[in-house]
Amino acid sequence: MQSSRFLEHNTGNHVENAGRLDAIFRRLAELEGWTRLDPRPASREEIALVHDPQVTEKLEQITAEGGGWADGDTCVSPASLEVARLAVGGGLKLLDEVCANPGNQGFALLRPPGHHATPTQSMGFCLYSNIAIAARYARETLGLKRVFVLDWDVHHGNGTQDSLISTDIPFVSFHQWPLYPGSGWYDERGQGNLYNLPLPAGCGDGEYLFALHRLVRPLLENHDPELILVSAGYDAHASDPLGSMGISSKGFGQMASLLAEWCPGAHRVGFLEGGYHPQALAQAVESTLLAWRRPEPVECPRPEKVQDGFLRRMVQAQEHWGV
Repeated sequence: MQSSRFLEHNTGNHVENAGRLDAIFRRLAELEGWTRLDPRPASREEIALVHDPQVTEKLEQITAEGGGWADGDTCVSPASLEVARLAVGGGLKLLDEVCANPGNQGFALLRPPGHHATPTQSMGFCLYSNIAIAARYARETLGLKRVFVLDWDVHHGNGTQDSLISTDIPFVSFHQWPLYPGSGWYDERGQGNLYNLPLPAGCGDGEYLFALHRLVRPLLENHDPELILVSAGYDAHASDPLGSMGISSKGFGQMASLLAEWCPGAHRVGFLEGGYHPQALAQAVESTLLAWRRPEPVECPRPEKVQDGFLRRMVQAQEHWGV
């Protein structure tokens, strides 16, 4: 899913700007083997799968005033509400296409991002919770019973968590701690479906791959998902200005490979979230797409190859997650 319409969410010099997506589009211009879809706007009923009416009402008010701010971080231009509806609807159209045939996978290259938008508030650069709406849509419209959501953005997906907290849809979030928005500790379990791993700064490929092997693989084996939705933020990249992590572009591809290797029969759909170094972002997205097309086995790093602070967090996560 990609469209120049998503560039019309005009945030000026804000760190979440159209240049992010433009860099991806240019990087992927000659990438073959993927069908490009145009988005469609989401209906009010689809948005209401997650959001209270007051969220849209506030965005409509800001739009009517010629633009402004949904909160101190979240810019709303005159076209932003229309583009946000396209982002939600585009993601749902992609789900329809991906889930129509076995083995299909896709990536929603869209903005504004979504994983901070809660059922009652647009926040953190996000207007609507694109991936949470997609998860509910997959359940309630497409009839998929085993949906699994993974968020590897450097920030906790608080909006996704708040949107799924009353369901049994598993939600896993790896995120730097402490960092915006300040949520995502181990004991936030919801109905037992929330799995948070708050990570110390400095974690890179080895730590993330270790956590996927030791924590996420058992969950995937237990849930046997039909659909894996990935909140694919790339601000844990070593070059990103907003995080303090060290994942390489290759590392993101290795993470994507593991999902494909462990769940070859599941549909996989990525939703673009953060990532604020345009060139690194574009490289990491390409690495993800190539890995999903041709996944390769990735061994679990040895414990002595990861940092001690990370291992302590892993032990706490295993205790709370029960894996």
